[in-house]
Amino acid sequence: MKRIFLIGAGRSSTLLIDYLLEQAAVENWEVTVGDVSEDLVQQKTKGHPYARPLKFDIQNAAQTEQEVGRADIVISLLPAHMHLSVAQACVRLKKHLVTASYVTPEMLSLHEDALRQGVLLLNECGLDPGIDHMSAMEIIRDIRTQGGELTAFYSYTGGLVAPESNDNPWGYKFSWNPRNVVLAGQGTARYIENGNYKYIPYSRLFSATRTIEIEGVGSFDGYANRDSLAYRKIYGLQEIPTLLRGTLRQAGYCSSWNVFVQLGLTDDSYTVESSAALSYSDLVSALLPITFSGMPIRQAVATLCGLDAESDIMKRVEWTGVFSDEKIGLQNATPAQVLQQLLESKWKLNPTDKDLVVMQHRFDYRLRGNMFSRYSSLVVTGEDAARTAMAKTVGLPVGIAAVRLLLGKIPDRGVMIPVTESICRQVLSELEEYGICFKEHTVQLT
Repeated sequence: MKRIFLIGAGRSSTLLIDYLLEQAAVENWEVTVGDVSEDLVQQKTKGHPYARPLKFDIQNAAQTEQEVGRADIVISLLPAHMHLSVAQACVRLKKHLVTASYVTPEMLSLHEDALRQGVLLLNECGLDPGIDHMSAMEIIRDIRTQGGELTAFYSYTGGLVAPESNDNPWGYKFSWNPRNVVLAGQGTARYIENGNYKYIPYSRLFSATRTIEIEGVGSFDGYANRDSLAYRKIYGLQEIPTLLRGTLRQAGYCSSWNVFVQLGLTDDSYTVESSAALSYSDLVSALLPITFSGMPIRQAVATLCGLDAESDIMKRVEWTGVFSDEKIGLQNATPAQVLQQLLESKWKLNPTDKDLVVMQHRFDYRLRGNMFSRYSSLVVTGEDAARTAMAKTVGLPVGIAAVRLLLGKIPDRGVMIPVTESICRQVLSELEEYGICFKEHTVQLT
């Protein structure tokens, strides 16, 4: 009997666990689901005969060694910074690993050891990163097969809320890790456009958006991801003059989020003294310049950000409760942790709410003397707060890749992301069976 070890039973695991158990019933496999919360594991596995629920602590080195050792393949849905110890154990014990997280320099350093041990450490195999890589590479290969020369590649993805469940002025609810949402974009975004390298510091990121139109869905704000330049080599587009990867949000979100950035409420680098005893308005006041003392807090924030206090932007900000006298009640908290706590109560998916995943690629290319733009779009709507579009589009590609790897259908080894034909075609083909399908159209420009 082959064994799969899944670490983490959080937001993105529901449909992945269902998929793995379906496959286990067919193949007579065992699926161990480990999490620090025993109740959560029991809830997700539902007493399935091929499931082995496990209270698991990644900090317990002996338990990690034992569980990785008895598995044939490991899937990690842990926070990204926790993958390394799992990966090291997988290499040492000759076990394959699949994650949905970005490849870190530390993970990449395991490449040669993984090759020697004959194992695959497959990262970036979720939605974005993941499905975006696979779908883009299939079109890039197709354009090149036709003899086309790529001149630009734009790719945007958003995890949003479906229109029928959109009942707040931000047009947003959490469908994935809230901490990652609060810290999104920190650092400097890098991309290339028309042959010019562009750099956007975090302080300007949410004011440097562009409008992205997606046919049949609407208009969105798009902001640049942290490092688009790294993907020129990965996609085999070293000479392309334009490559930009970004994130989508509902119109108006970014201009309002920028207020939190300018205030310093997304800073996770220090803790606030006596944070539990402060109110949210106390913290905002502490972040304002002393010259604003005595000014009404909403007016002071608007002035700091160069906004009209009665603007829709400021109304969205006030709606969160950040100007309220409610006590924070969180000990030794960073500003980012305070903001996360506040937003988790405001941006929570209700049980019947549906989320929305939207992705669009645009490829500009020259073919037989003419210029074309080829668009490829993905729209997936969730079922409810548990069976979300995010859980589906993150969990299923991870699960499909793991199963194909366990069946011996993926020959790749070392530290990789899903860009090879052997991975892309198998995963995308099976995703279509679950309704995760791209729609394409091409426009001739000249």
